[in-house]
Amino acid sequence: MSAPLLSVKSVSKKFGAVVALEDVSLDVGAGEFFALLGPSGCGKTTLMRCIAGFESPDAGTIALNGDDLSGVPPYRRPVNMMFQSYALFPHLNVFENIAFGLRRQGGTRDAVDARVNELLAMTQLSAFGPRRIAELSGGQKQRVALARALAPRPKMLLLDEPLGALDRKLFSDRHA
Repeated sequence: MSAPLLSVKSVSKKFGAVVALEDVSLDVGAGEFFALLGPSGCGKTTLMRCIAGFESPDAGTIALNGDDLSGVPPYRRPVNMMFQSYALFPHLNVFENIAFGLRRQGGTRDAVDARVNELLAMTQLSAFGPRRIAELSGGQKQRVALARALAPRPKMLLLDEPLGALDRKLFSDRHA
């Protein structure tokens, strides 16, 4: 068996007196699809936020490809997170929302445009590039958020409530 892509060892996190995570350990291999299931408030999002670097564990370690992520800021981690709230920029259109991270990484205009167009096609949003975020349905917003999270080709993609607003028709048309 090869080394895990993600290794979480004895991670704990408290918010004041509230224990969000207590001694959580897990390994996820490269190419695996791993789901965290549980009731609201059980720590799923907190664990993902710790992996992504938006929260710091009070105890334990998180490693990606064997590299300890302690102290590594979110923008330096090869991890992307699609938030339950989408976290889209309302002042940017669909195309620019997806391109945002790629532009921050310094990609060339042609490379950014090609990647964004690839993701627009993948998410069936090719005709929506110039639209404002406020003009989209919930499922369309969720697909924009997914495309933006996939844009930089992260080693690990964390999805918080990833299918909640997707249009059922999107899946039935592709797999009918």
